[in-house]
Amino acid sequence: MKKIRIDFAPPSVARAWHRTPRGTWSLLVAAVALVPGLGSSITQYRGLEQNEAFHAAQVARAQARAAARAPVAAPVRVVPPAQAGAVNASVQQLNLPWRALHDAVQAATPANIALLALEPDAKKSSVRITAEAKTSDDMIAYVEALQQVDWFSTVLLARHEINEQDRNRPIRFQIDAQWRAAP
Repeated sequence: MKKIRIDFAPPSVARAWHRTPRGTWSLLVAAVALVPGLGSSITQYRGLEQNEAFHAAQVARAQARAAARAPVAAPVRVVPPAQAGAVNASVQQLNLPWRALHDAVQAATPANIALLALEPDAKKSSVRITAEAKTSDDMIAYVEALQQVDWFSTVLLARHEINEQDRNRPIRFQIDAQWRAAP
C-alpha cells in the first residue's frame, strides 16, 4: 500500500521547504547555476541581432549606391534630318585632312607667291586658294606647279584682278583645286 500523508497544519514556507523532495531541490540548484550563463547567452544573442541589423543596413546602403551608379539608358532622341545633315557636315569638315592639304599647298608655293587664304570644302573635296603675285607669269607658274602635285586632281584659276590701290599693283587671284585621297 501506498503511504498517505495527512497534514492539517496551515501552509507555510517552512513546511514547503521541508516537504519538497530532494530531486526538486537539485533541479532548483541546477537552474540557479545556469541563470548567469543564460544571461550571457541572452547578451550574446542581442549582440548578434545588433550585428545582423548593422550588416543588413550596410548591404542596403551598398545596394542603393550600386543602383545609383547603374547606367541609366539614355532616352531615345529622334534627330531631325536637317540637324543630322548639319552635324554630319560639321564632322566631315572637322575630319578634313588639314596637314596633308597644307603640306601639298606649301610644297608647291614658291617664295614670290603670297598665300592669303585656304578655304577647304569637305563636301566637294576642294579647296579655294587666295594668293597674290607680282606678275601674271608668276601666277600662271603657280597654277601649273599646283597641277603637278599628286594630291590634287583638278586645279583651275577661278578669277584674278589687279589691285590698283596698292602702288606695287599685285595680282590677287583665286584657285579652285579638287583633292583626292593622299597618295
